[in-house]
Amino acid sequence: MKNIIFILIVFFLFSFSCQTNQPKEKSADIVGKKIEKLTLGGGCFWCLSPCFEMLKGVHKVTSGYSGGSSEYPTYQQVSTGLTGHAEVVQVEYDPEEISFSELLDVFWYLHDPTQLNKQGDDIGHQYRSVIFYRTEEQRILALESLKKSQSTDLWKGKYVTEISSFSTFYPAEDYHQRYYHENSTQPYSKTVITPKIQKFRSRFNFKLKPEFQKKRLGDI
Repeated sequence: MKNIIFILIVFFLFSFSCQTNQPKEKSADIVGKKIEKLTLGGGCFWCLSPCFEMLKGVHKVTSGYSGGSSEYPTYQQVSTGLTGHAEVVQVEYDPEEISFSELLDVFWYLHDPTQLNKQGDDIGHQYRSVIFYRTEEQRILALESLKKSQSTDLWKGKYVTEISSFSTFYPAEDYHQRYYHENSTQPYSKTVITPKIQKFRSRFNFKLKPEFQKKRLGDI
């Protein structure tokens, strides 16, 4: 009788161990995926975010603030231009699907890097063009990408984009995340963001995730 009970206990423990290990293995597959980050400023983060989200290999895009001196800045504080922060998007991506340099190709296309501390009617130090690098390799690639883009006829004039060492990223308030998705009918969205997305989709359609290739602009 004891042997039977012992066998049942061992079987139960083995079954429980297998069940508990299965979710961990699935989770490890996700966590183990090589995800890198790139933090970019190119004017209002509302404009950049929806475009980067559509790219193959991009897993997450977060709007926020970087490059300033104060901790945990608010949108109101950053908007004064006195905190030193830039409005940025932090792009989390799989380098096996899309490279650092490919993301910068999109970055140059989405904003005018020849404008100092402004993009269109958005004026201020917080709207500056900037690339925050995390490694020496990223710094070198950023410099090479800038030089390459500047040698084309994409934009007229000298690029004023800062290439600075990354320090801290502060996510923006919740209402800034996926702003265009929730406010595509607002005047700013219609006059500024929508034309930018249309231009982006026309140029980079081959790099978009399949679900975005099929969707209409208003369904993004």
